[in-house]
Amino acid sequence: MLNILLFAATVLLAGTTLVSSVHSAEPPKGADLNIVLVHGAFVDQTSWQPVADILAKKGYNVTLVENPLTSLAADVDATKQALAKQNGKTVLVGHSWGGVVITQAGNDPKVSALVYVSAFAPDVGQSLATLAKSGPATEGTAAIHPDDKGNLYIDPKVFPSAVAADLPPQIAESLANHQLPLNHVAFEAPVDIAAWHDKPTFYVISTKDKVIAPEAQKLFAARMKAQTTEVAGSHASLVVHAKEVAAVIEKAALAK
Repeated sequence: MLNILLFAATVLLAGTTLVSSVHSAEPPKGADLNIVLVHGAFVDQTSWQPVADILAKKGYNVTLVENPLTSLAADVDATKQALAKQNGKTVLVGHSWGGVVITQAGNDPKVSALVYVSAFAPDVGQSLATLAKSGPATEGTAAIHPDDKGNLYIDPKVFPSAVAADLPPQIAESLANHQLPLNHVAFEAPVDIAAWHDKPTFYVISTKDKVIAPEAQKLFAARMKAQTTEVAGSHASLVVHAKEVAAVIEKAALAK
């Protein structure tokens, strides 16, 4: 998965001035220096690599959480372990399923702000299954099916158009064929903490998302009273619009 996503980032960012425009000795004065990035279902932590590279070049201490995707509790534990290693205030960021994880894990006293990127944002008592059923039906959620072991996948034939329509076709197809499963118990587990009630919150809405409907993303953001940014991207906006996503995370790092 690592090589696939790094290749995707190279293809998408080649020829831009991205590296030279963000290269800096240190982050802005007063910024919270630590950033923890939590990935979604079906992919691994390298989905965050393009964003992580931008922020690291600006001097931030960036940590990529490796979710086991076996249960909500396991992913929250992995995130809390990452937070425990941070020295000082930390911006906690989640993509897709990662939004559920940061909602539960984000009450850590080190967390200064939450950033949701095309992410589910439950309230107390809600699960991913609850949100998926109550929101507008999408091509992506309709294509999620369990295997004989109860692990969930997105139909590989639907994955490229539903999840990664703005990635190069060969990259989207490779991701579809190398998915990491999400155990069904994670899908069904409700959160008993909603950290966004007490933390500054930011939301990046992907207006061409076919997994989490943009309308649902807007409802999540409005309910959380989040500072909202829109990007014209698919569910893979964290790769395709890495520069814009990184800018929102930096804004959160500067929020007081």
